[in-house]
Amino acid sequence: MHRWLAAEQRKPSGAPVDPRAPFVLTDGSDAPRITALNPAAQASGLAVGETLADARARIGALQVRLAEPAADTKALTRLAQWATRYTPSVALFREESGTDGFFLDATGATHLQGGEDKLLANLARRLHAFGLPARLALAETAGTAWAVSHFARDRAIVPAGTEAETLTRLPVEGLRLLPETTLTLRRLGLKRIGDLIGKPRAPFAARFETELLLRLDRALGIAPEPLALLTPPPVYIATRSLLEPIDSEDAIIAVATRLMQDLVPRLEADGAGTRSLRLSLYRVDGAVQRLNVGCTLPTQSPDHVARLIRLKLERLARHLEAGFGFETLSLAVTVAEPMKPRQHTLATASEEAERAQRCTVLLDALRQRLGPQSVHHLAPVASHWPERSETLTVTPHEATWPPAHSACPRPPLLLPRAEPAEVMALMPDGPPLRLRWRGRLHAVRHAQGPERIAAEWWRTARDAPTRDYYLVEDEAGRRLWLYREGIPGRETAAARWFVHGMFA
Repeated sequence: MHRWLAAEQRKPSGAPVDPRAPFVLTDGSDAPRITALNPAAQASGLAVGETLADARARIGALQVRLAEPAADTKALTRLAQWATRYTPSVALFREESGTDGFFLDATGATHLQGGEDKLLANLARRLHAFGLPARLALAETAGTAWAVSHFARDRAIVPAGTEAETLTRLPVEGLRLLPETTLTLRRLGLKRIGDLIGKPRAPFAARFETELLLRLDRALGIAPEPLALLTPPPVYIATRSLLEPIDSEDAIIAVATRLMQDLVPRLEADGAGTRSLRLSLYRVDGAVQRLNVGCTLPTQSPDHVARLIRLKLERLARHLEAGFGFETLSLAVTVAEPMKPRQHTLATASEEAERAQRCTVLLDALRQRLGPQSVHHLAPVASHWPERSETLTVTPHEATWPPAHSACPRPPLLLPRAEPAEVMALMPDGPPLRLRWRGRLHAVRHAQGPERIAAEWWRTARDAPTRDYYLVEDEAGRRLWLYREGIPGRETAAARWFVHGMFA
């Protein structure tokens, strides 16, 4: 079972001239309807969904503002992002009437604040400090928590198993129904949720849409209620609230290192390593800043993670605003992968494994310093021709490292286009003895080859002649990679030679 915490913003957006007088927000339709109202308007008998004309006919001194749902949702999303300091699973209230609060999945997170009552008190105190008084409720189902937060007088904790008893005395608006459904129920004399609980379902199913019974079942925990979380829940997470806010880079790195050290035992127990992390920095004023760090290979090293976070902070120093300091830091493992066991004693790691580890550290450092789109690698392409067998592409985090090597040597420098050369060689397939390239004569001391490379089977020999590649070394130690184009006597009468690359 889950424990859902619902937080409802008590006052609508916009500022009434007199907060003690009835104040409502309306939509922008031709026949405006009420979308939100303050406690004074509720006490006057007004309700969401009622037309503005009817409301003014009943109450003369009514303050009215036009609702801005897009701006409200944007501001509430920022507030919900801040609320992830309590739990990573946060979802907004998204109803037909608008968005006016958020859900927190407090399962397993209440003990971090000293219990459920202290969690609610801490959240209420911080929201009040932001100038946002709110109604809070904690229950086993999101529907019950929503109803209690909207229609109870103060924050409340609903014990498990008492959802039906709690909902009985609340109005039918607590089921988050459409305004027309609520008005119909009230006209039929069904004003409380208790008027619906335990009654025969067939008449309700025949008179109303499935929305009514579905909302009731979700509030009672009979049917599941899917919620769209702001961010996917992390695989592992560690959070630390600080006694004093911090704003220096060294302090952030120190706390992040301790958070990673807290995660290592859990990673080791599962035989996993982190491939992607998210460091969340919660400012005193409620703003949240996040840093995403990716690793080429799974790792459990706090030092490696701290080094990557430092490089990320150095790169984003101009955009990272500490304000009055960060009071809470959270480190979440968003992607984890199994790690192969490694021998640390009795035997040393192979040279290839050490090389791969060094390349991984370098690649991760370049990502954080230059940005993920600045690191490229050669990806294989299904072609035999050397100039078409690889392509330069952005290196993804899931790329294997180091890349696979060919069985035959390949030059680190491949010319953009093969350059013609004059070659003296023994016919028909002897190695080069002397060549003239770029106006200079080269005497060949050593030669290795040939390595025959043919085009794909669907290409004709006329369009793509066979190539015989040779690796040669001249008298000055230069090592060239050249080929003879065409098989003499079968594909061509006189073979041509080209230099295609150079070795260091």
